[in-house]
Amino acid sequence: MKRNNLVLLFTVILLISGSRLSGQLFSENGFKFSRTLSLLDAVYVDSVNLDKLTETAIADMLHSLDPHSSYIPAKDVQDMNEPLNGNFEGIGIQFNILHDTIIVIEPIVNGPSERVGLKAGDRIVTIDNENVAGIQISTSGVRSRLMGPKGTKVDVGVTRKGVKDLYNFTITRDKIPINSLDAAYMINNETAYFKFNKFALTTEKEFFDGLTSLDASNLRNVIIDVRGNPGGVMLAAVAIANQFFDSQKLIVYMEGRKTPRQDFKSNGKGALTKTRLVIITDEGSASASEILAGAVQDWDRGLIIGRRTFGKGLVQNAFTLTDGSQVRLTVARYYTPTSRSIQSPYKEGYTKYMDDYYNRFRNGETLHADSIRLPDSLRFKTLVNRRTVFGGGGIMPDIFVAADTSDYTDYYGNLIRRGVFTSFTLEYSDQNRDRIKGLYRTFDDYKSGFDFTDTDIKQFIKAGEDAGVKFNEAQFAISEKETRKYLKALVANNIWNTTEYFRIINEDDVVIAKTLGVLADRNKFDTLLGTGNK
Repeated sequence: MKRNNLVLLFTVILLISGSRLSGQLFSENGFKFSRTLSLLDAVYVDSVNLDKLTETAIADMLHSLDPHSSYIPAKDVQDMNEPLNGNFEGIGIQFNILHDTIIVIEPIVNGPSERVGLKAGDRIVTIDNENVAGIQISTSGVRSRLMGPKGTKVDVGVTRKGVKDLYNFTITRDKIPINSLDAAYMINNETAYFKFNKFALTTEKEFFDGLTSLDASNLRNVIIDVRGNPGGVMLAAVAIANQFFDSQKLIVYMEGRKTPRQDFKSNGKGALTKTRLVIITDEGSASASEILAGAVQDWDRGLIIGRRTFGKGLVQNAFTLTDGSQVRLTVARYYTPTSRSIQSPYKEGYTKYMDDYYNRFRNGETLHADSIRLPDSLRFKTLVNRRTVFGGGGIMPDIFVAADTSDYTDYYGNLIRRGVFTSFTLEYSDQNRDRIKGLYRTFDDYKSGFDFTDTDIKQFIKAGEDAGVKFNEAQFAISEKETRKYLKALVANNIWNTTEYFRIINEDDVVIAKTLGVLADRNKFDTLLGTGNK
């Protein structure tokens, strides 16, 4: 065990030191680590866990370099990579746990569970003849039992409302997609809206599938919403940007001490080159999201509306170590077409780096654009219309829209944090699914006609009190409209899908309202983009 740890540690030293790892460096630094571990094992007063010490040493070493170099234990590698690969292997259901029971929210379309007949609302009570109801099973416990290699089988016992007997299904596991596109719909008769939660290997295909599903015969405008999108696969963001350029344009380039400059360009064959474009951002938009926003802004191809992005401009490569664990090591910085690095400063360490991010909320930046302070040395000019843009701390929007906190109260926030919204709507959807589907034949009927009764709201308030959230009448009055909208959106998500969730949640969104107002005024859009009167 000790020998394996030393091999692992030497591998890390080799990766980090690269060509500088001379025999002298290896003998001095490598054997210094080795000697320390040997002494701990041989003479330390208490027994020590050499595996844990080695992993801690690697993680701390990488943590001291920059905020985004990291160590991933072997047991976590698959879970970390699945969202970027865009798929996992399992039975293909969305589920939740309510009252210690596994409830199927929705079988994934054309997935293995749907193919054998599982339905929304089914309760999974056995997995491979093991009772999983009423045992306080965790989400990870469900996943570990249902996920597995493609082609393997799992037996699932299910109870169904209105049916006395237990249904038994044998499900053959398969590749299951993890969607990066949350929503795609026509927000009005000439504007398409796309919401991405990350950028993955499947993002380009999802985008085209979403576009194809729309009635886009009169398409004039495209809104891409990357709020809260932490990034992911850089090439996926390049592929989305590519669709909006009618000639070869530099989208992003990366360069590092040991990484020669690499340029990534559009191919000039974009499918949406004639549309007006808006990218919506906030402080949660990072990495690949910033690549997309930066390219669109630098080439004056569209407008960025919302709030300043996170500021992650470092590129990580994954290196697999001897035991299957991985080192994700920063190897380069990426730069927008104007040569902006949008990476926020991190020389004062990780704590200060993250404090600077959280200070945006404390110092009023999310509410007032004039709270943002960036030095003149970070000013750049866009490549076509010579507008001023900034680097060194995220992408500054062309139009700032403050966070809307008018409906937010502590009472509302506590209900969210205690999971009351999620648990209440899960149970409500389960009990009323058939009734809602009967009353509202389409989602549009539901969207325009459904509302919660006063009795429903009283039950929701009671659910909050049962969860330890004391009712506050004055604060509820402030948040009631937002509360009803959020509840309605969550029920729509449970009965339909995430697109329908966003069709409701976006109705009173101040950033989207601002975006639609700008798109409706062609002269204003052109003036903001710097093309007016040209």
